[in-house]
Formats: sequence, structure tokens, C-alpha cells
Amino acid sequence: MAALAPAAQAQTTGDEVGNKAIVQRAFDAWAAGTGSPYDLLADDATWTITGNSLASKTYGSREAFIGEVIRPFIARMSVGLKPTIRQMYADGDTVIVFFDASGTAKDGVPYANTYAWFLELRDGRITDASAFFDSIAFNDLWTRVKPAR
Repeated sequence: MAALAPAAQAQTTGDEVGNKAIVQRAFDAWAAGTGSPYDLLADDATWTITGNSLASKTYGSREAFIGEVIRPFIARMSVGLKPTIRQMYADGDTVIVFFDASGTAKDGVPYANTYAWFLELRDGRITDASAFFDSIAFNDLWTRVKPAR
């Protein structure tokens, strides 16, 4: 494997630091209730939920993902999720966030899950994401609590 020229190494490192800072600010806003990482989604972003949850598939746009997963999820919650980052890594254009998030469902039962998100950024926007989480906890919430209308 050929080593990157010093200028290319500096550019890659700069992108990684910048991308991590962008994602960190979005998570800080989410924890503060003033925004979320979803604010970074490009209109044509793809978001893949891996595994076997009831929401597992690839969503081909920001609106598809927000409309089919995020809005119905929020509608099931009385206290929204608050994230706590365990670790964050960057490699080139990809930022990996390993975090816990918890809140309370409309039925009063706490919801907690652990997530790993692989976020590809271009020009400060998420263009592609893959999400891993506990499908059992998610499916329980999704079937137990009907979204408020």
C-alpha cells in the first residue's frame, strides 16, 4: 500500500477533524434539544438500517427516512431520545459514532438503545448512513406504542 503524500495526508486529517466536529456539534444540539444529526442529511442521502428490525431497509432520500422512521418514532415518545456518545471515530469522509440513547415512550415505559452509525459526509452533509442497533428493543417500542396522530 502506497503512503499518501504529505499534502494528501494533511487534507485527509483535516477532513476527518472537520467531519468529527460537525457530527459532534449535531449530537451536542440533539442532547440539548436544539437540533439533531438528521439536520445534516442531504436531500438525496441514503440511510440504511441494518439487521432485522421492523424498519430495516435502505431509505433513498432524507424525506423517505424522516417520514417513515423518524417522525413515527418521535410520535411514539413522550420524552425524546437523549444521546450519550461512547466513542467517535473518523476515517476519511466517514465518521463512526457509537452511542447510547434513551427516552420515555408515550406509555410511560423507558426506551433505551445502543447505536453505531457510520456516516459519510460530503461538504458538511451526510450523504450515506448505515445504522446498527438492538432490533428487539426497537421492535418492542414500534409494536407496543402506536404513533400519536
